[in-house]
Amino acid sequence: MTRRGLTLFIALSIIWGTPYLFIRIAVEYVEPSVMVALRVGLAALLLLPVALVRGQFRGIRPYLPWIALFGLVEITGPFLMLGYAETQLTSSTTALLIAAVPIVAAVMARWLGLDARLGGMRVIGLAVGISGVAVLVGLDVPGDQWWAVGAAAVTVVGYALGPIVISTKLAGAPPLAVISLALAGNAIIYAPLAWVQRPTVPVPAVAWWSIVVLGVVATAIAFLIFFALVAEVGPSRMTVITFLNPAVAVLLGVIVLSEPITWGLVLGFPLVLLGSYLATRPDRNPAARVEDAPHA
Repeated sequence: MTRRGLTLFIALSIIWGTPYLFIRIAVEYVEPSVMVALRVGLAALLLLPVALVRGQFRGIRPYLPWIALFGLVEITGPFLMLGYAETQLTSSTTALLIAAVPIVAAVMARWLGLDARLGGMRVIGLAVGISGVAVLVGLDVPGDQWWAVGAAAVTVVGYALGPIVISTKLAGAPPLAVISLALAGNAIIYAPLAWVQRPTVPVPAVAWWSIVVLGVVATAIAFLIFFALVAEVGPSRMTVITFLNPAVAVLLGVIVLSEPITWGLVLGFPLVLLGSYLATRPDRNPAARVEDAPHA
């Protein structure tokens, strides 16, 4: 990896580990719908002009229905459900639940026929990862917070489906146009709900600044870095970020929000990350590699 690639990689790993902290702060004072509307609206305002200047919207019309679907599964449901989950769960616990995305994505890819084979080691990875989630939930989540786990699960499914839509239906579309239009569409979707649920009491500055950071840094700037990093190192090496984001989120939760280091974190964290790694690693068996190769 080049020095530029390493710099982009470190920056994105840190940036995409921070949303859990800022979501947790924001939803203490505003409704999740308000947080989502402002977050995606700010990001869209920043990314739409960049996409326009770069000529990203040329030939985008045939892709619009799939961009709408991508926006629904990647943003509409997940962003709101993630906000609701963090009204009850700590940012650390939420981040580790979301770290199960690669595990769910592997299962979905096999179920949809996009991955022709799950080798023995990858199956073991699925089992290890699921056991890590079970340990985390069993030790850290009280019975009256299971609905929050369900909300996080919706986010996991959406985050797993989004890349599948991108790879199967939007592979030829300009990426910056896709994400900026998806964000703009969600800003329109959430605007009425956010208006109805707008705060009726004064909101501290820390909440507003958290939303600004979510929109500007964790969304708009993060996606610009993401596209630059894909161009620099390729999409396959991007998956490593998935294993670093939760560590950043847990560290910030403990240091900034004084969240406790629980047995669920200590035992579940390594299991989820190990399971994600094993479930998504390429099969080293030559025959399996042939089966896993994309088909024309």
